Amino acid sequence: MKRKSTIYNGVLCSMVLAALVAVTAAAQQMAVSHTPTTAQPRANAGPQITGAPVARVNGTVLTERDLMREMYAMFPYAAQHNGQIPAEMAPQIRQGALKMIVFEELLYQEAVRRQMTVPPAKLQKAEAEFRSQFSSPEEYREFMKQEFQGSEKALRQKIRRSLLIDAMEKAEVDNKSTVSVAEARAYYDKNPARFEHPEAFAIQTISILPPQQGTAANTKEMRKRAEDALKQAKATTNYEQFGMLAEKISDDDYRVMMGDHKRVDRAKLAPEVVKALLAMKEGEVSDIIPLGEAFTIIRLNQHIPAGKTPFDQVKDSLQKELQRNKIEQVRAALDKRLRKAAKVEEL
Repeated sequence: MKRKSTIYNGVLCSMVLAALVAVTAAAQQMAVSHTPTTAQPRANAGPQITGAPVARVNGTVLTERDLMREMYAMFPYAAQHNGQIPAEMAPQIRQGALKMIVFEELLYQEAVRRQMTVPPAKLQKAEAEFRSQFSSPEEYREFMKQEFQGSEKALRQKIRRSLLIDAMEKAEVDNKSTVSVAEARAYYDKNPARFEHPEAFAIQTISILPPQQGTAANTKEMRKRAEDALKQAKATTNYEQFGMLAEKISDDDYRVMMGDHKRVDRAKLAPEVVKALLAMKEGEVSDIIPLGEAFTIIRLNQHIPAGKTPFDQVKDSLQKELQRNKIEQVRAALDKRLRKAAKVEEL
């Protein structure tokens, strides 16, 4: 259950249903947005969905229709596959989707047991946001006909259920999964090796390569090209100018990225390249470096000594990573606890 709990996730249109509806938590992590689409699979595409039961949670039946919504939410690219989920992925997606719909039903039943309510204004806002996602009144009516037999009351109950599930998850998962700066720092201090890095160089290159395989290399002509390239490269004064030149005249694949190799560990560079880089200052352009039959010109953007990345540089990303991990742990524990007190039958 890697995805945040949402209860009205997705509906494939045409042979599956009339519209694709995606539901996600809103900015406050409690409201739900529903996005329809008009993508049309070919005739006879996609599975034929029935109302057959797939699970019972304390007597409440969850159907194949519920399961398929969740499966399409987990694999939103089904429309690009003619309404199909790739066969090799289907078993895993189905298993994950079944666990999710059971978990959401357990959350909903727990919310009801606790007598949690949804403020009328919040419910009205969620309904309005739902309707606003449809491109026309006709599309909305068709969706309502397919999903709720035209019943506004049934739709309102579905949205209310969604908001209660989100509120439960916020209270029992999100609010219990925060990671403080102090916790991130403690992890950083206990795992020093993870934040250590070897000596590296941030470089850009312009390369003159031999002709395609099967064609004899004209070393004299290549050398002349390299010398012309060097003259132009030495005239550049910054990253952008060197990069624009690389895009224009370099033969290597990095030309499409302004010749930028980003950060490269010293151990991955040829000895000739390392020797040249160690003699350069940041911002300098090398002379021509022969590498086999090729010629390379390098701009040194940064020499990064071996060391440990400072905590301040990894703090934000580390907090987010640790929080994601904690959310998964807390959610799994909550699922286990709710299942222990419930009767869950997977059919």
